[in-house]
Amino acid sequence: MRVVLQRAKRAEVRVEGEVVGKIDHGLMLLVGVTHEDSHEDAAYVAEKVANLRIFEDDQDKMNLSLLDVEGQVLSVSQFTLYGDCRKGRRPNFMEAAKPDHAETIYEAFNEALRNKGVKVETGQFGAMMDVDFVNDGPVTLIVESK
Repeated sequence: MRVVLQRAKRAEVRVEGEVVGKIDHGLMLLVGVTHEDSHEDAAYVAEKVANLRIFEDDQDKMNLSLLDVEGQVLSVSQFTLYGDCRKGRRPNFMEAAKPDHAETIYEAFNEALRNKGVKVETGQFGAMMDVDFVNDGPVTLIVESK
């Protein structure tokens, strides 16, 4: 699993002009799944995302987690995170999981976050989406299960 995590002041995702997910403060997540990913990978990455100390404390040190600040998550599936651009001019997406497997693991990841008490909003799996957010910091990290 590969997640691009961005600290967000606000975020929302639209499908065909309609808002399907929206948060006020927390993390904007782009979530990619590969063939070998399992429920264990989803649980590992959810644990990491929920507990990374990337929010400032009262001394302006990144010392607080998403759970500490009671932040929310906007989780958007993103198969292009497994695009290989090393050869040619067109990305190769052979490492991205097939949709049925990807959706199962993506949903397991979101559920693992919810089980930790995180409010999780999502986009619509497989849809063309418009994502709008304000990166706070900016803070952007990549979290991987392997």
